[in-house]
Amino acid sequence: MKFLFLTLIFSITYARSTVASLPKVFIKNCYDGDTCTTYKGEIIRLACIDTPELKGRNANPRPAKSAKDFLNAIVANQEVFIKRITKDRYGRTVAELFKDEKNIQELIVKKGFGVIYKKYSHQCDWSKDNLSK
Repeated sequence: MKFLFLTLIFSITYARSTVASLPKVFIKNCYDGDTCTTYKGEIIRLACIDTPELKGRNANPRPAKSAKDFLNAIVANQEVFIKRITKDRYGRTVAELFKDEKNIQELIVKKGFGVIYKKYSHQCDWSKDNLSK
């Protein structure tokens, strides 16, 4: 039991120190539930998740607006930690965002505003074992 407790404390401490060592960006706003823009103009595609589309052939406007509003309420006009992973085919930065030690993508999925994007779930530690798409 003592070992389990120490392991848990170490994991929490390690996660916090890891997040705190990441660079920060200042988010201007979010276009939809999984795409944000920084004040410096960097377009960030949130890694490992998918949210409903606002426009296009697969549009689902009501839940898409809810996802967008949820994300904007958390990160718009806020400084957040960023873990850059890669660039996508559109030139956007694919990244994980963190605020107050919380993984924003994981929160979006837990609150039901998005799902784990199975094809890219390998990019995020938290999503590997929690696939839903």
